[in-house]
Amino acid sequence: MSNFDEFLTQDARLVILKALSQETNNTLNESILTRVLETFGHTRSRQWVRTQIIKLAELGAVRTVEAGTVMIATLTQDGLDHVQRRSVIDGIARPSLVA
Repeated sequence: MSNFDEFLTQDARLVILKALSQETNNTLNESILTRVLETFGHTRSRQWVRTQIIKLAELGAVRTVEAGTVMIATLTQDGLDHVQRRSVIDGIARPSLVA
């Protein structure tokens, strides 16, 4: 993976975490997250988004559950701490200082 591809992947992971943090229950499904990513210029397949959700779970930033064929992600405290700049999770872009 090139440095630019890795940059895009880490940015997409941050977009996912930020989207989750804006929900009342910190939860979204992969279909909605795919659309959110498209809004921010990350036009990727649902399978690619699922892969990123799985990676975020491995990093401890989200918890996942499957409902039928759909994966659902819920932000963890570690993921929220990353979004709010209280800690850093390697593999996810750091949020900017401006909200």
